[in-house]
Amino acid sequence: MRRGRRIAVDVGDARIGVASCDPDGVLATPVETVPGRDVPAAHRRLKAIVTEYEPIEVVVGLPRSLNGTEGPAAAKVRAFARVLAAGVAPVPVRLVDERMSTVTAAQGLRASGVKSKKGRSVVDQAAAVIILQSALETERVSGAAPGESVEVVI
Repeated sequence: MRRGRRIAVDVGDARIGVASCDPDGVLATPVETVPGRDVPAAHRRLKAIVTEYEPIEVVVGLPRSLNGTEGPAAAKVRAFARVLAAGVAPVPVRLVDERMSTVTAAQGLRASGVKSKKGRSVVDQAAAVIILQSALETERVSGAAPGESVEVVI
């Protein structure tokens, strides 16, 4: 397992959840929810977060359908990740499968008593935490970086 902090990003149309982990990759915690409607502003904020946290990589949740295929949402996230990768280079950006992360996060928040109106702003952060925990576990088990690398095109 590589040592170093990671940042996870859960990209949504309205909001972008951000999570981070400790340098040992043991525990993922929420960072913030970035407004997602103004995409250039969102990229600026994410770049500032990456600069502040100095991660070894950024993992972006890639929404696939339950059968593993990719639809319009995945294409949108891939495009978002390419721009992000160019903005945070040389920090690598990786796409990881995020099937069911938002649903799991919402269920967990509901179970803990968080009301749905208040929960909207934290569900994206919770989804980012789930994405990051999954990526960390994948790396711990396989010994390889999770997901697929996003190539920076100049």
